[in-house]
Amino acid sequence: MSDQTRDENKRSIERLFDAGFNQGDLALVDQLVGPEYVGPRGEKGPAGFRGIVVGLRTGFPDIHYTIDDLVAEGDRVAVRWHWTGTHKGAFRAFPATGKTFSNPGVGIFRFKDGKIVAAVLETDRLGFLQQIGAVPENVGAGPPPSPAAAR
Repeated sequence: MSDQTRDENKRSIERLFDAGFNQGDLALVDQLVGPEYVGPRGEKGPAGFRGIVVGLRTGFPDIHYTIDDLVAEGDRVAVRWHWTGTHKGAFRAFPATGKTFSNPGVGIFRFKDGKIVAAVLETDRLGFLQQIGAVPENVGAGPPPSPAAAR
């Protein structure tokens, strides 16, 4: 794969995060996402990807992604980001809480013929759910120390 193609793929990811996620440009999704796209939750094609963007922007209208690292190799682009927002609308099964969050994530996007055809994403889901109040902050912390252990 040429350096030019890798640079174009990186620019596509930058546009996706800035204009797509941050600004809500849904028409951009049709330009960047291929019909054979299958996402991490089984979303298919540009319509499936648009659903992700709409869901995020509905739940977090002030959503903002900042790209921290962007690396391309072969047909893949890896991106590390952090995102912020306020939970002002329903998001999946969680009603709005009005709470703000900041959360890191990484993704690897695969390209074919200049379009995104697959994505693998990892985020701190537990931390995110704790920040919006959907999960108690102490979940997973284990039982409190016994009074005998404190002596």
